[in-house]
Amino acid sequence: MIKKFIKRLLGQGDKTPAPPPEPVIPLGARVEVPQAQHGIDPALLDANAVRVVRTLHEAGYEAYIVGGAVRDLLVGLRPKDFDVATDATPEQIKALFRRAFIIGRRFRLVHVVFGRGREHETIEVSTFRAYLDTAAADQVPGNEKTSRHEIADKKHVVDSSGRVLRDNVWGPQVEDAARRDFTINAMYYDPITQTVVDYHGGLADVRARVLRMIGDPDTRYREDPVRIIRIVRFAAKLGFTIDPATERPIAATAPLLANVPLSRLFDEMVKLLQTGHALASIEQLKKHRLIGGTGGVFPVLDAALSLDAPNPPRQKFVRLALEDTDRRVNEGRAVVPSFMFACLLWHDVLERWSALKSGGEAPFPALQQAVDAVFDARIGDISGRGKLAADMREVWLMQPRFERRTASSALSLVNQPRFRAGYDFLRLRADCGEVPSELADWWEDFHLGDDDEREALLQDLRATLPPKVRRVPAAEAAAPREPAGPVAKSDAAALEGEAAPRKRRRRRRKPAGEVWKWFAGIDPNLVPIDEGFPPRLFRSARANTASQDGQG
Repeated sequence: MIKKFIKRLLGQGDKTPAPPPEPVIPLGARVEVPQAQHGIDPALLDANAVRVVRTLHEAGYEAYIVGGAVRDLLVGLRPKDFDVATDATPEQIKALFRRAFIIGRRFRLVHVVFGRGREHETIEVSTFRAYLDTAAADQVPGNEKTSRHEIADKKHVVDSSGRVLRDNVWGPQVEDAARRDFTINAMYYDPITQTVVDYHGGLADVRARVLRMIGDPDTRYREDPVRIIRIVRFAAKLGFTIDPATERPIAATAPLLANVPLSRLFDEMVKLLQTGHALASIEQLKKHRLIGGTGGVFPVLDAALSLDAPNPPRQKFVRLALEDTDRRVNEGRAVVPSFMFACLLWHDVLERWSALKSGGEAPFPALQQAVDAVFDARIGDISGRGKLAADMREVWLMQPRFERRTASSALSLVNQPRFRAGYDFLRLRADCGEVPSELADWWEDFHLGDDDEREALLQDLRATLPPKVRRVPAAEAAAPREPAGPVAKSDAAALEGEAAPRKRRRRRRKPAGEVWKWFAGIDPNLVPIDEGFPPRLFRSARANTASQDGQG
């Protein structure tokens, strides 16, 4: 009290705290770049993406191709996916297309679907987002699962670390560009006018081959830690260097990746391995200490690469698998995630399989148990787990079957829907010296050959196999039989060294009428009726006995 009184006398009373400073929104200046300057080839555009943009324009909305598609178009690559951004709300977008679906809670989007079956294409359409400072957002103590009810009716929510859990506040295009992660992903392309809209110098960064974060990098990483993985992937895929200010906070914010849902991290890992630069992506992950050691983000990669405990056979196998994946992607061929992960985790399966067989388990049940254990330990609970597990299981369980080359087993194996994946896996094993290369060559010839060629391959195989020898059970071999008649000396000598196979006797069935003769000889008085013998059966037996004795 005295201190307060003295401060008041001296004019040092309590002061109202100053309000927090307004967040600095990194709004850029709108720059429209014509086709003559950006040089995008219209032949690289997707017809369905252009159709979506045109439909939105005709309805009176703004619409642009946005994000990674514009970046790839500027460097002369054909984008794999096309995203569209517009000022129309998700409900307004959905009303314009026959097959459109609103998805997502954290970030509401619309998927516009063209075609059916495997040939279908999905164009992702998003609404322009407003730039909101994380300090102004609603904060919850948990995550999107534990705090589901708290964030159900909110549009902008962050957790205690600053990670955005909901971002569904609509705004103008200039703020939408400001809330995007990197400058090279914040450009908008209008395919109708062939104009690129650039707010943050993304075109200059593309030409300088630099990855630069929009706004404060530390804050942007905390908003979405997955941006750490994205910048590593872009650096590997495009061969760009990371701006020093953008690279500096990566080490400090990398632990925040532990709060990201496993399914989303798994999707990012798949993208890393399917860029066509999987080996370069892994080198970037090593450089920023995102794999290996105690802070590894992807336990699957840590195990597959044997970073903590070097394993040359495993490392050679994984390297060949990733090189094959990069080659297929660069050739424009499909790459299945299940095959990649089957390669990454194969040696885990081998180790568990060998341990189970050493413990006395039969080979095939041991392999099944090893497959289940490895998948549960390394993959965990992710979306699409059932399909992924089924495909990986087929590839793994096929491998022992390749060594059983008989007519029936070979024909049934080549008719399996996933035979080609299993064979490609076998070929990788042969290239590593895990199985003989002759085995992989034989299966390739058998798969591609006609009926006559297949029969010839089987005949050649039979000629190389030793003749089959009848296996005698140990009990029979240990108990020699006495010969039935006189035995020659040579035969007796042979019998002393080896037991003759025991002749199996077949029981001769009695005719049906014989059963009544058997019953006729039974005195019913000696066997109580209530011990399991039907009374009707005994009455029939008595009647039959009486008629035979003449007591009719």
